[in-house]
Amino acid sequence: MATNWLTTMKPSFTTDWLKLPPKELHQVLEKIKLLEQDPHPDAKVKKQLKYLDGKLHRIRSGDYRIFYTFDQKYVSLLALKKRAEDTYDEDYDVEFLGGLDVELGGDTPKTQPDWEKFFATHEPEKTKLPEAITPELLNMLRIPPECHARLIQLTTRDALYDCPGIPDEYLLKLDEYMFERPLVQVTQQPDYLLGEVEDLLRFKEGELVSFLLKLSPDQEKYVNWALEASGPTLVKGGPGTGKSTIALYRIRSLLKALKSQGVTAPRILFTTYTNALVTSSRQLLEQLLGEDAKLVEVQTADSLVWSILQKAGKQHHPVADEELKALLRRAKVRAKSHLEGNAIQKTSQELALDRMSENYLLEEICTLLVGRQLETLEEYLKAARPGRRMSLNANQRKGVWQVHLALLELLKEAQKTTFSHARSDAQKMLATSSVRETYDAVVVDEAQDLEPSVLRILVSLCKSPNRFFVTADANQSIYGSGFSWQDVHTDLRFQGRTGVLRTNYRSTREIGEAAHSYLSNGSLEAEEAQREYINTGLPPGARSVEDTEEEAQLLALFLPKAAREARMSLGACAVLCPTENSGRSVAARLRQLGVEATFMPGKELNLSRREVKVITLKSSKGLEFPVVALAGFQDTAYPNQPPNIKEDEKAEYLSVERRTMYVAMTRAMRTLLILIPAQTTSPLLSGFDPTKWNLGTNQEGVKA
Repeated sequence: MATNWLTTMKPSFTTDWLKLPPKELHQVLEKIKLLEQDPHPDAKVKKQLKYLDGKLHRIRSGDYRIFYTFDQKYVSLLALKKRAEDTYDEDYDVEFLGGLDVELGGDTPKTQPDWEKFFATHEPEKTKLPEAITPELLNMLRIPPECHARLIQLTTRDALYDCPGIPDEYLLKLDEYMFERPLVQVTQQPDYLLGEVEDLLRFKEGELVSFLLKLSPDQEKYVNWALEASGPTLVKGGPGTGKSTIALYRIRSLLKALKSQGVTAPRILFTTYTNALVTSSRQLLEQLLGEDAKLVEVQTADSLVWSILQKAGKQHHPVADEELKALLRRAKVRAKSHLEGNAIQKTSQELALDRMSENYLLEEICTLLVGRQLETLEEYLKAARPGRRMSLNANQRKGVWQVHLALLELLKEAQKTTFSHARSDAQKMLATSSVRETYDAVVVDEAQDLEPSVLRILVSLCKSPNRFFVTADANQSIYGSGFSWQDVHTDLRFQGRTGVLRTNYRSTREIGEAAHSYLSNGSLEAEEAQREYINTGLPPGARSVEDTEEEAQLLALFLPKAAREARMSLGACAVLCPTENSGRSVAARLRQLGVEATFMPGKELNLSRREVKVITLKSSKGLEFPVVALAGFQDTAYPNQPPNIKEDEKAEYLSVERRTMYVAMTRAMRTLLILIPAQTTSPLLSGFDPTKWNLGTNQEGVKA
């Protein structure tokens, strides 16, 4: 009989599979094959259970029971458990499922951890491991021999989590083996595709290392959507909706389509936002594509810009921030002597220039004029300024234009350039070059923070508009203020080819909704009214702290306990800070309190280190962590807004910074805490809806 159903597995099932004795393998495999033919209950070996609203089923295999769910075309294997000799089937189902903390007819855990337990000063009683860790067990779980000496000495769960020098993935395997997960947690785990049932044997024997992630039906739709269309495709979605995962799977679909059209060795360019994401994306593509991964070039958009400049023999000497501001001040003086118009018009231009802070004027020039490559005054006068809240009439824009021209002259004299000018130069060189590298397809992830000049480069490198694929979320834009896609290139018309993802697979519902309530008027784009979530948990917490000492003490209490609650080590935790200095300070204080923590600048980010990662808010973009704390606001004037800033400029500045905070909050998968200075007056550190945030007290009783 032909196979009608596809099989997926939860990570918990793969651990149970590794525990299965060899003599039971083939019998269990045969039962899984039966499920592939038809998973519906048959009143014999397949039975519907009354848990999880009737979605849960089990099939017998000798003394073992396979627990599963199914919908549409997929069977999801949840767990594989042995029935005790002295229990009947009915008794075993109740014993097994009840032990996994599942309510009848529902999917809510019986108990939720109390926020205050994270701040308790007493140490909980250590949990002993139910059995000894042996070399045989470690070999069965595929934990390499070099880890054995440390692991076989462990006797408690806490010691397991704290074991130094052992990668998290191995500790999680041991924890999964030793301690049952609540069934609710198992159902919320991601599904991994089982290509063929025999792959389970290969996995058991060590020939197959891992399985590919299964996309949801909503995500899967956009992997192949509009492949044969006449123009590019855009997929939008909030944090955690899987845009980056879809982009990677889209590459596989593009390769398949190109090969079917006779392109034997297609070339695909994939750009992502940070160097850390470049590394992780390469690893995922190798797993997804195998040998074909060599057909995909993965890099950041800016690294592509620098390579274009280098090949053209153009030297790029970036100007430092303080030097750029000094040049801007000189440019303003030079520009004021070249202002055009009558006395009233010149005065208006001067007043407009003087009321803008240096940062705001630089953004107007670099992001708007240079980034969008507005080459003439006439283009600037006609241009929309989305997201820019300080209005400038035509006469005032003429004054900005003169500063722009003067700054350009001064940069040339100093033989320096801004990043925006370098990107624009690269695009112009590419446009006038008769010889250039092109790609059969281009996939751009997280496009919302790319300047239009960079997007023009990427469009020009793609041989066909219908093989240009973009993911974006305007409300995660933490640089610039937005633009119109058609301002970038006439080919970027997404009508009829714009998809929207609504389901968050990363954060819990509670974290996602609290972050959205905080974002409020900082959004650049109207949010979809309907948002869906896979995971549930605690509301995020917000606590006030009097000083840096109290802040460090609360973090030292919270991080280890929250990691334990997530069944992970300290490596699962991140503390996100507004500046590098505040991050270094927080990391140092945590180490003084015995919590292993390291500040990691964006270029030195190492996600594999088993310690708390302390990084800046902006560097966290594109990353995710089970446990996240936002801290470090005590010893910084965040937001460090320019002095004498005007109200309209201040509103725009705060909007950008509120999006930055929103991005940082949505890095959290399971637990989120923000520590707020008790005396703060910053509007960014307020606006926490008490119906969505836990605003309890600290251990000392300080009211948040």
